[in-house]
Amino acid sequence: MGRFEVPDGWTAQAYRFALDPTPAQVRALQSHCGASRFSFNHMLAHVRAVSDQRTAERSYGIAEHEMTPAQGWSLPALRKTWNQRKHEAAPWWQENSKEAYNTGLDALARGLDAWSKSRRGDRAGARIGFPRFKSKYHATRSVRFTTGTIRVDDDRHHVTLPVLGTIHTHESTRKLARHVEAGNARILSATVRFDGGRWYCSFQTIVEGKKRAAHAPRSEHQVVGVDVGVRDLLVVAAPDGTEVDRVPAPKPLAATRSHLRALQRRARRQKGPWDPDARCRRQPSRRWLRTQARIAKLHARVGNIRRHELHTATTKLAREHRVVVVEDLNINGMSRRGGSRKRGLNRAVGDAALGRIATLLGYKAAWNQTTLSMAGRWFPSTQTCSRCQAKTKLSLRDRIYYCRNGCPPIDRDLNAAINLARLGDTTIGSATRTGTGSSPAASVTAGQGRGATRKTDPATAVGKAGGVEASTPHGDSNADQTGTATPQGTAA
Repeated sequence: MGRFEVPDGWTAQAYRFALDPTPAQVRALQSHCGASRFSFNHMLAHVRAVSDQRTAERSYGIAEHEMTPAQGWSLPALRKTWNQRKHEAAPWWQENSKEAYNTGLDALARGLDAWSKSRRGDRAGARIGFPRFKSKYHATRSVRFTTGTIRVDDDRHHVTLPVLGTIHTHESTRKLARHVEAGNARILSATVRFDGGRWYCSFQTIVEGKKRAAHAPRSEHQVVGVDVGVRDLLVVAAPDGTEVDRVPAPKPLAATRSHLRALQRRARRQKGPWDPDARCRRQPSRRWLRTQARIAKLHARVGNIRRHELHTATTKLAREHRVVVVEDLNINGMSRRGGSRKRGLNRAVGDAALGRIATLLGYKAAWNQTTLSMAGRWFPSTQTCSRCQAKTKLSLRDRIYYCRNGCPPIDRDLNAAINLARLGDTTIGSATRTGTGSSPAASVTAGQGRGATRKTDPATAVGKAGGVEASTPHGDSNADQTGTATPQGTAA
């Protein structure tokens, strides 16, 4: 399936607004989302039926030209078959926009394509399973509009969508409306989604001439390295060793765990949708539904706080500095091993949303004419001393870096940020090098590391490298990496 190419000089951007629909519009939105789910399930059942029939006919020795015609998996093929079957399968199809059914068919086509590529080995990442049927109890309620009347109204407080009509918004739409009126923005599609007890409308647009604001000042530190973590979300440092900024992790989920636990226990005592005695579904009680609404609202608040902190921190980085260097972290690998002993760490990693930082910096750096460099996944920023370049392995509980060559102790996150900053300093040929150990990276481009191998050779081995290093060992040893008793200092 082809992808839309953004024209030169234009930038893809999304605008999301919270909707304030009337009760009739809420029913219409729910109907559209149900129609999307219905078309997905109906055509998935048809695809599986045709595939099973052809498999059986092939086992009977029937010739290929005499077998049941194959069902194409592309969006046009699925849409053609749906148009032929919708009059019998869904005689009420005219009550909703055609885009509702197209949303389900598009999701099915993408799922089948991802499964096919994953099976052939043409798709990177984890293995993709065959699409499964969507349940009305668990499936995300969303519908996407690509044709018809899609606009933000002139009064700045309404949006218009096909069939649904004009819907009031909780917030002003002036940011998008001004670009559209000036002619430097174009709306490609609109997606309506139910999330956290509210309906949202996201406009996918392309904006011309998206660039950094002229009045936004630049920091005196042009090149910075950023170390991310679960205790301090961001530690920003310059190549000369200066700590530019330190953003503590907001930990919104940890702050609401007690409240969330109480609500979940209350829901467990109430009459839910599953009857354990009869082992079948049942109509849940109204109190259970109210409790679930409160749980969803609490999760939405946690997500909003996390999203706000990430956007604030990454926007500041992209605006104030010219070169930003971050690590290419394998977040899935960090939380994959360890079992129950890593439960707290995995929860903290998910609460910090470390994988979102590089994504947000990716497009914000382009908006602000900032260079974003990604250090190699095996670049030992934490294990390398920023003063003498010696390598010493650390466990996660070691918050202070003690160099085996006797360099003064330094915070481990600050040490990693300095190493990243010096790696980025070499990519622009800057004359701001300090000569304090950054020379080994002088001939290596960003993203390739400093010629580091995957293994280090410390004087005394401490723990294991790789994924197991993330687990906190249980012990009372205060010995440092050189084997001598050294106070560990306060946690960063």
